[in-house]
Amino acid sequence: MQTFSVTNLPKLELLNVTVEPVTYRDRPAMRLLETDPTSDQECLAILPDSKFKDGEIETMIAGSPRPDAPADMRGFVGIAFRVQPQASQFEVFYLRPTNGRANDQLRRNHSTQYSSHPDFPWFKLREENPGVYESYVDLVPGEWTQVKIVASGTRAELYVNAAEQPCLIVNDLKLGQTEGNIGLWIGAGSQAYFSDISVSPE
Repeated sequence: MQTFSVTNLPKLELLNVTVEPVTYRDRPAMRLLETDPTSDQECLAILPDSKFKDGEIETMIAGSPRPDAPADMRGFVGIAFRVQPQASQFEVFYLRPTNGRANDQLRRNHSTQYSSHPDFPWFKLREENPGVYESYVDLVPGEWTQVKIVASGTRAELYVNAAEQPCLIVNDLKLGQTEGNIGLWIGAGSQAYFSDISVSPE
């Protein structure tokens, strides 16, 4: 097992984000914010020396909308994996925390999401395959949430809060059987926190 401690990370490769070490809800953490909230560029902090192909990635994350974010922002926060150089391609599982307890069932069904940059953004996957690449899970904005990604070949599963069963299964990872780095990912209008990351290669 390889552990990346947020209190002792080597220099991250930052793409359109700022990173600040903080203590958040009694945990040492890295706080990520977009450098330009008006931009539609992908926002990542890539962990150096984190080559990953198959195995498990486990961490604690917390996300919520920024105070100045538009009302339709969800606090998007997730983990990218198999990230290619300059983040030209990557797979990502992420959460929409404000959807987890929404009073609208359709929004609840959009609590988790898989997408693949750049050719399979969430809106394309939702339009072409409704309900296949997203699912419901109970979430609370701003609270620490345990996530685990299990990847093998072209299949990956997302587990939330130590559940025995995955809340989202993807059987056709769009980049195929690739290898790459691991990244901390945030979406538009979000403020997000990441704790230590454990990686167990297969």
